[in-house]
Amino acid sequence: MDPGASIRIRLARADDDAFVLGLAERFVAFELPPWRRRGECLAGIRRELARHLAEQPPGSHLFVAEDDSGTRVGFMHLQLTVDTLTGAANAHVADLAVAPGLDRRGIGSQLLAEAEAWARRHRCRHLTLAVFPGNEAARALYERRGFGVELLRMVKPL
Repeated sequence: MDPGASIRIRLARADDDAFVLGLAERFVAFELPPWRRRGECLAGIRRELARHLAEQPPGSHLFVAEDDSGTRVGFMHLQLTVDTLTGAANAHVADLAVAPGLDRRGIGSQLLAEAEAWARRHRCRHLTLAVFPGNEAARALYERRGFGVELLRMVKPL
C-alpha cells in the first residue's frame, strides 16, 4: 500500500473475524508494565474481541479498513459509553490496529478520523481511548490527532 493511499472503512462482517483476531498481537508488541504477562494479556484481548465479534452487543461497533484492492489493512472497535462525570454520551476507541508492515502510512489516522466523524454523528461529547505507556508509536499518533491525558489509571500489583 502506498503512503497516503485512500482506504475504505466499513462495518465488520462475519468473514472479518479471523483478520481482526489475527491483529490481537499488535496490542502487546511493545514494552508492557512489569506486572503484565504478555501471554495472559493477549489471551484476554483475543477473548474480548471474539466476544464482541460473536455477540455484537449494543453500543459495540467494529470497523475494518481496506485498501483500493479490497485488502484488509486495519480495524477499529468503537463503543458508546456514558461519561461518569457528566452523564454525556462518549465514543470510546476500545481497539485500533493496523496490519503488520503497514505502520506509518496514515491508516491509523484515517481510522481515528472515522471514529471522530462517527462520534460527532452520534452526538458524542468526547472521543476517548486508553493506551499503555510503552506503546510510544500509538501515543504519538494519538497526540498528533489531538488526544490529551485526562485521567491516569494507576495500578498496584498485589
